[in-house]
Amino acid sequence: MSSNMEIKRRGLMLVLSSPSGAGKTTLSRMLLESDANVVLSISATTRPKRPNEQDGRDYFFVGQDIFESMAKAGEFLEHATVFDHRYGTPQKPVREALEAGRDVLFDIDWQGTQQLKEKAGEDLVSIFVLPPSHDELERRLKTRAQDSPDVVARRMAKAESEISHWAEYDYVIVNRDANAALSAIRSILAAERLRRSRQIGLSEFVRNITS
Repeated sequence: MSSNMEIKRRGLMLVLSSPSGAGKTTLSRMLLESDANVVLSISATTRPKRPNEQDGRDYFFVGQDIFESMAKAGEFLEHATVFDHRYGTPQKPVREALEAGRDVLFDIDWQGTQQLKEKAGEDLVSIFVLPPSHDELERRLKTRAQDSPDVVARRMAKAESEISHWAEYDYVIVNRDANAALSAIRSILAAERLRRSRQIGLSEFVRNITS
């Protein structure tokens, strides 16, 4: 017996983490441009808005008091303090995207990933992006026009601590070449989308074709 039953898919949460300068922001942009089914989770932050950023597109820029109120109300999937600023992921739009079968991309650090694991369960797929070398990481940070020498020094000092959490992730990619790294991420995403647990209605489909 043939079946025209549709097998739907629950979306997944895809985390990309790395020390600053390892390329996760570039890889995130490339993935979003190449896959229409991936949407970016927009975080709320107390960090000041940079000249090229837009509220509601890059971040939801909020004051400290508003952020604390949202945290106390349980509106975040995760939240953390990074370089003296607060960052948090509003959970409502993420849950809605997953139910609609869309994948949500997170550009968060290891602290946020740990919190997300507690709430996301099997919905979460985590990837840690490593730089090819210490010297290359430093070079990338120095070429950032918006970062002062003091900021570069702080980020380099923190990079070793961030990298020490690589083993907590499902996958690890060394970003020697952005296109190759993107290809690896897309391969991971393709496989994870086919997980049995994410295919809604699969049991009914199998029963129908075997009855």
